[in-house]
Amino acid sequence: QVRLVESGGGSVQAGGSLTLSCAASGFSYTPYVMGWFRQAPGKEREVVAVINDRRNTGYGDSVKTRFTISKENDYTKENANTILSLQMNSLKVEDTAMYYCAAAGKGVRWSMRATDFSDWGQGTQVTVST
Repeated sequence: QVRLVESGGGSVQAGGSLTLSCAASGFSYTPYVMGWFRQAPGKEREVVAVINDRRNTGYGDSVKTRFTISKENDYTKENANTILSLQMNSLKVEDTAMYYCAAAGKGVRWSMRATDFSDWGQGTQVTVST
């Protein structure tokens, strides 16, 4: 059973930092492309950051230079396991949202479109206050 479990969300003051983590397990393959998306109340889901196993990265315009995505694969276990992280610095009030970890479908080599991501976590809330 595929599972994506996010952690690390919370409340922080503007200018602060948080690190989100996502533990991916149960895949029969190692997800090549993974990413973070977010959705604020009343707004559409938007891409935050995406990474693939070539270490190519892409970021949403509003988080460039402030957020850093990383991906570590563990090939020692029978089922593919991956840890996806998102280091968030210089947080702004407008970064407040539910953050979701997602894995792109098998065969996807690059995408920043949510529709190409087939597996999603339940989300972790990030709240930034003044």
